[in-house]
Amino acid sequence: MYPTLTDFFRDVFGWNIPLPIQTYGFFVALAFLTGVYFIALELKRKEKEGLLLPIIKKELIGKPATITALLLSALGGFVIGFKLIEAVFHYMDFVNNPQDFILSLRGNFIGGIVIAAISTYLTWKDKDKLKLDKPIWQTKTIHPHEMSGNLLIIAAVFGLLGAKLFHNLENIDDLIQDPIGALFSFSGLSYFGGLVVGILTVLWYGNKNGIKPIYLLDTAAPGLALAYGVGRIGCQVSGDGCWGVPNLNPKPDWLSFLPDWMWAYEYPNNVINAGKVIENCTSSHCHVLDTPVFPTPFYETSMMVIIFIILWSLRKHIKIPGILFSIYFTLAGFERFFIEKIRINNEYNIFGYGITQAEIISTILIIIGIIGIFFFYKKQDLVNKWLGLDKNPTDKTKTKQAK
Repeated sequence: MYPTLTDFFRDVFGWNIPLPIQTYGFFVALAFLTGVYFIALELKRKEKEGLLLPIIKKELIGKPATITALLLSALGGFVIGFKLIEAVFHYMDFVNNPQDFILSLRGNFIGGIVIAAISTYLTWKDKDKLKLDKPIWQTKTIHPHEMSGNLLIIAAVFGLLGAKLFHNLENIDDLIQDPIGALFSFSGLSYFGGLVVGILTVLWYGNKNGIKPIYLLDTAAPGLALAYGVGRIGCQVSGDGCWGVPNLNPKPDWLSFLPDWMWAYEYPNNVINAGKVIENCTSSHCHVLDTPVFPTPFYETSMMVIIFIILWSLRKHIKIPGILFSIYFTLAGFERFFIEKIRINNEYNIFGYGITQAEIISTILIIIGIIGIFFFYKKQDLVNKWLGLDKNPTDKTKTKQAK
């Protein structure tokens, strides 16, 4: 296991480069970037097909920097300088525990003042270069794929908030015992929480900027599947505890060609230090599980890559809006429902039966997905009328005003 990128480079290449980057966090960031990349590709394709249109926004140019902008720039610069300069002078403290370092009140006050001053000056200078005697309104054309950066930020911020919220609701005892640690820890994220909250906020932003929610859902379906698969690589590589139940069964003969760790794995040097201590280990993560378990993150990555390939192959052939995302919901629901059977998770007791939060939500996804497939197929005329597809083909040169 490689809890940090430093561990990876040291073991694979023999490079001892201390980096304050956790492997799990790295793959979470990579997952967001992967998802947005494929969403941008689909937004471009749908615009070429005339399904999406550029939007026109008006912006006032030539104004000097406002007091609010300067204050925000100073505040942001102070926070960055306060932490960054302290991290530079005490780099190993930062590397050894970046989470506690960032969330603590520790920092360099002089560094904060200096960076705040520089940031404020640059903000003022940038506006001063464009200042006009009389500010004017200027129209700006924005193509759908150019919103990908904003979609990334919104999905990342609200997705992580949703993932954290759902995880804490599922582990309410840990939240009560250590609320600060539970709320601000970089570990402990619920995929479905991030999915639900992230999708809702992205749909709101897209609709506000002229992208019909149903198109954005279809656009996002393949990217969401692949992003989840990439994120699960971080779980597998770091050993963050999202593994399966104990597996003492011998590997079946028909799987003999696979490495043993794909059937049962003990997650040595896992990031959460679960299990027994490894003898003669000198790193900060020296534990290995007492009993091998199913490597469920690896299984999920494999299944979500397959789902991505299916969705990516179907995207140009399915012409009815809403169906592609409904297929994604259905396949993702089945994937998570069945993986829960061999995955460690907290259970709710409902009518005497143990059931996990993920099983509940995945069942809902399956139901919504199947209903969605039949609804959009049967009511495609109604959907096309709502989208304006029952009229003459869209003039690709048109634009529409942002809300």
